[in-house]
Amino acid sequence: MTGRVIGVDVGGTFTDLISVDTETREVSVTKVPTTLDNQAFGVINAIENVGTKLSEVFAINHGTTTTTNALLERKIAKVGLITTKGFRDVLELGRRTRPQPYGLKGQFKPLISREYRLEVPERIDADGQVVIPLDEAALRAAIKQLIDQDVESLVLHFLHSYKNRSHEARALEIAREMWPNRFVTAGHEILSEYREYERGTTAAINGAIRPVLDRYINRLQDELTNQGFAHDLLVMQGNGGSVSSRIVAESAVNTVMSGPASGVMAAAATCRAAGIDKVITYDMGGTSSDVGLVQDGVPQVTAELDLEYGMPIHVPMVDVHTIGAGGGSIAFVNAAGMLQVGPESAGATPGPICYGRGGRRPTITDANLVLGRLDAEKLLSVDSPVSLQEVKDLFVSEIGVHFNMNAEEVATAILQVANNKMAGAIRMVSLSRGHDPRDFALFAFGGAGPLHGVALAKELSIPRVVMPARPGITNALGCVVSDLRHDFVNTVNTPLASLDIDQVQKIIRQQIEDGKKMIERDRVKTEELVFLFTADMQFQGQSHMLSVEISGPDVTLEELQKRFDEVYWARFAVELPEIKAVLVNLHTAVIGRRESLDLAVLVGSDQKKTLGEAERTRRPVMFDGTLFDTPVYQRDALPSQLDFAGPAIIEQLDTTIIVEPGCKVTADPIGNLIVEV
Repeated sequence: MTGRVIGVDVGGTFTDLISVDTETREVSVTKVPTTLDNQAFGVINAIENVGTKLSEVFAINHGTTTTTNALLERKIAKVGLITTKGFRDVLELGRRTRPQPYGLKGQFKPLISREYRLEVPERIDADGQVVIPLDEAALRAAIKQLIDQDVESLVLHFLHSYKNRSHEARALEIAREMWPNRFVTAGHEILSEYREYERGTTAAINGAIRPVLDRYINRLQDELTNQGFAHDLLVMQGNGGSVSSRIVAESAVNTVMSGPASGVMAAAATCRAAGIDKVITYDMGGTSSDVGLVQDGVPQVTAELDLEYGMPIHVPMVDVHTIGAGGGSIAFVNAAGMLQVGPESAGATPGPICYGRGGRRPTITDANLVLGRLDAEKLLSVDSPVSLQEVKDLFVSEIGVHFNMNAEEVATAILQVANNKMAGAIRMVSLSRGHDPRDFALFAFGGAGPLHGVALAKELSIPRVVMPARPGITNALGCVVSDLRHDFVNTVNTPLASLDIDQVQKIIRQQIEDGKKMIERDRVKTEELVFLFTADMQFQGQSHMLSVEISGPDVTLEELQKRFDEVYWARFAVELPEIKAVLVNLHTAVIGRRESLDLAVLVGSDQKKTLGEAERTRRPVMFDGTLFDTPVYQRDALPSQLDFAGPAIIEQLDTTIIVEPGCKVTADPIGNLIVEV
């Protein structure tokens, strides 16, 4: 990789950017407040902040929360649905679940209102046979009705189109002739998988956010082009890969969870370079914390994400568990008289008390400040400095008076509650899935992750914590190191005993060809193509599926059975030879490897010869209720050869690292700090 490359990640509080000149090894990083009304302004501000000339940049990769926020806040396009006669209410009926499991209350508002869900006569059965031909006249009438209702985005979703797409494909041709814009989504193009509700909801989500993403990306691309950028913007997807901005809106649903995925990809690349096999990733930002799992340098991927009730998204995404606990999470006494932290966040505005933007409610960031873990003089984006005493007074008046506690005791309690909540998220991706956290290292990043990483590792008996060279902009780094990626899935849903293996091999080969065509459409230079093949399998009569790695287009029946038996045994330690195995879905991931970035460029250039030279000051810091005289080191000045014990605070532009008493710190050749807990 030669020339200058930029990675930019938009979070709920900050927009992070890293600019790397791979020839001179110059690295520039910045964090600017996210411009929530139009994220493009924050991206441009970040680029201007590092003084990079866009005419000298050959690649910009962007992780965005645009689509996720649009869904959660319901700031979406007006969408219409045309579906099989008799099935207009599938998206609203859903599964046998309720928003609230107890009590006769709770409501659910579907993405597409009923008056915009229309039906046309057509029917294909579960075997892919045409039962009722597509009524094209009725289809044209339905399309015209939605146009007259000022619907912006159209979704076509016919029964069993995953098995036979002919009706949906013909409807797509007609819709493209009639629809006044390009926002037409056909379900089979997004997901060729059985389960009408999940497939239909995924298509509806794509239709709802496609215009939103298209407008945002076009504005950003135009602004970048006007300032001299001569290439296509790349956009991170939730599966951890990138795609050209020219085609990203076609499958906008793939960008949901784009931000969290970029951090996991950076963690995977960093740990591969450092020779660390098993890592739990812990990304704590200003609004939330994201936890994932990486084994052998490959992130865990799932195709079953529920963004919220009634919103299943069945496209491959990096498996990330998110909780509402970030640096800006508000601490308060709830109606039961208990201390609660989050999920409500102070966000970028008004932000924590110490940001001086009008925030008056205690947050996790404020708690770290009260305990001496943060330096009030080093905080980013402070508008009007607030005195430490004022912060303490608010801690007492808002929370302390309820429990007869002083400010330091309140701050300690806030961190304990928050850390317990975050430890629970780590247990969700490890213990609940059969993984022992003691076998992993904890990769702590994000603006606030290194503040809490060691405490969480102690709580979970994780032996090592890895602090990357630039923790606060790791998500932006993930955008730089990500490859191109396109995922494909087809439903087979046939017992192995009656499976046509030639048809299976034909499907996989078609997925490979489709992937190659998509990589070509990206028009981005790649060094090689890599293919990952998996199958969803289950025992006949079961509903739970297991993901099984397979060899590829030459897979055999014997291999499918053997791999399923191995995975089932590893998961449940049970053999069931008398029950038939079923091949449900075939997955192919087509990855275009981009030229890799030497992560050693991230190591600071101001390294000193001794630890003492890197010490900036000392201050009292509270750990477990006891004050320690704690040295404060400047990260860029730390010598390359390290071996010292905590307590210590290590500061850098993008984060503050807390090393608790008794923990040992070393460094590796690419700038990671390794904390032995």
